[in-house]
Amino acid sequence: MNLKGKHVIIVGEREGIPGPAIEACMRSAGAEPVLVQTQCFV
Repeated sequence: MNLKGKHVIIVGEREGIPGPAIEACMRSAGAEPVLVQTQCFV
């Protein structure tokens, strides 16, 4: 997937996939994260 030049908002989940892990994937695809958070959904 080529996301070069795209801005992304990332919301990770504490018990699932955390935001920084998703951020690393998005950066490797060429995206530019503008907001990264890890939330706890109950």
